[in-house]
Parts: sequence; C-alpha cells; structure tokens
Amino acid sequence: MPIEFNDTLVIAISSTALFDLAESHRIYMESGVDSYAQYQIDHEDEMLKPGAAFGLVKKLLSLNETKKDTPKVEVILLSRNSADTGLRVFNSIENHQLKITRAAFTSGNSPYLYAEAFGAHLFLSTNPKDVLQAINAGIAAATIVSPTQSNNDSDIIKFAFDGDAVLFSDEAEQIFQQDGLEEFTRSEKQSAQKPLEGGPFKNFLQALHKLQKEYTQDNCPIRTALVTARSAPAHERVIRTLRYWDIRIDEALFLGGMDKTKFLKAFGADVFFDDQEGHIDRAKSHIPSGHVPSGVINE
Repeated sequence: MPIEFNDTLVIAISSTALFDLAESHRIYMESGVDSYAQYQIDHEDEMLKPGAAFGLVKKLLSLNETKKDTPKVEVILLSRNSADTGLRVFNSIENHQLKITRAAFTSGNSPYLYAEAFGAHLFLSTNPKDVLQAINAGIAAATIVSPTQSNNDSDIIKFAFDGDAVLFSDEAEQIFQQDGLEEFTRSEKQSAQKPLEGGPFKNFLQALHKLQKEYTQDNCPIRTALVTARSAPAHERVIRTLRYWDIRIDEALFLGGMDKTKFLKAFGADVFFDDQEGHIDRAKSHIPSGHVPSGVINE
C-alpha cells in the first residue's frame, strides 16, 4: 500500500531555507543558469552551511528518535534546482545527518504545488513568490528572513505566532485599518462571543496541537505562543476562538502595540510568524522569523 502521512506533521522546506546558498545564488544572478549548474556540480562534495531554518528542522527531526518506526515529523525538500544540481543539497543533508529522504526538484519552476501533493502542513522558503502561491493555495507558508542559528538552545521546540491574518482571518484587521483602533476595539468587544474565522496557519497550529497531545503537558517537547498587538478588551474574542477550535496555546501575550522582539527573546522562539514585515524586520536579527503574506496589510 502507498505510504500515507496521516498522523505525521509534514514540513516542506526549500533548499535555500535549509542551507546557505548565498554564494550559489550570486553566481546564478551574475553569470546565469549554466555557470550556476557547473558551480554546483564542481562543489557537490563540499558541505553547505546551515540556512535560516536548519536549526528548526534539526530539532523537529529529533522528535523521531524515540519512535523510529512511526515518525512524528516528516521533512520534505522542495527545490528549484534540477536533480543534477540538487545532488549537492542531498550530499549536504547526508553530511549533516538529517533524516530527509523525500524531495522534489523542479528545474526552476515553483515547487509550491508539491507542498500540497505531499500534504504539507507548513512550507518554508526564501522565495516570496513561491510562498505567496502556497498561501493562495491554502497552505501555511512563510518567507524565512532570519539568522542561521536558533535562539533557543533547549530541547523544547518553540513556535510563536501573530494572531490576525496568521492564526486568525484578517476580518478584525480590516476594521482596524479602515476605521482605526477605537472602532476595532468596539467591534471586537461586541463580537466577543463570535469565533474568528481561521487564518492561513490555523491548520498548522491544529497539527502541532495534535502532536502535542501525544505527550503529557509536563513532558511535551513543543511549546506554542500567541504574540499579538491586541490588548483587553479585544483579548476575549481570541481566547474564546481558541476554545471553540479546541486548540491549546501554551502562552498568550497581549502586548497592546508594544514591540514584540524582547518578548519573543524572552519566550525563546525557534521561529516567529507574522504578517507584518515591520515586525519581522525588528525581530529577525534576534529570532528566526517568517513573513506570512496574508491579509489586508499585504494587499
């Protein structure tokens, strides 16, 4: 029977998010695809350095070490390389001892369709166009614009999410952008009992929650945090929405417009997802971060 990933968290990742391919990209931009291809072939036995999402991927794959017969996480490589030039990437995967065995090489085409075919809960890339296509196809996706090293040295994997236009739809954000804070607050207080619609990362959070339930709360290796600019009284609708979804968030930070960066550092996030590039720009030098091109802010 064909292999299925029904009870597995599936992460799709581009080669440029997994490894540092800056020099290869420079050659491609300056000299074209033929020179790039030859460079990759000439250096295919030279191990690539970790990229923006390497630390996160390594920690996620470590969850499989306890139950190797039934992996909890599957990481799939999606690459614009050809199979020929992608050999260097696979050699580096082997040299770094990452248990990644499945891949799609598309020879320059966008690989986002394969994220859906593999059943990916999350697609991480450094190519904003690929990420936008994935978001439009209903896949949780983000452009990684972060340091190559994880800020969290513990064994616990920590995910931080913005709320509106990431976990939730941007219905409330639209009111804020159009009518201002006062009307946003009035509307959210009035709608406190009405759950928000899900955003692009709802299904990913749901998959994380399902994985978390395989552990006791005291021994869970995954921790989640909502880090939002909302404050009271707009907090109530968020709490009731998560309760309605029956999804656990371990920590919720209602910051009322304060800069999120120092709170993300205090949480020790392995990755932070937000729809606003300004928040990403402030956080990315300290916290591995992913821009989610969703909602009215990104129109």
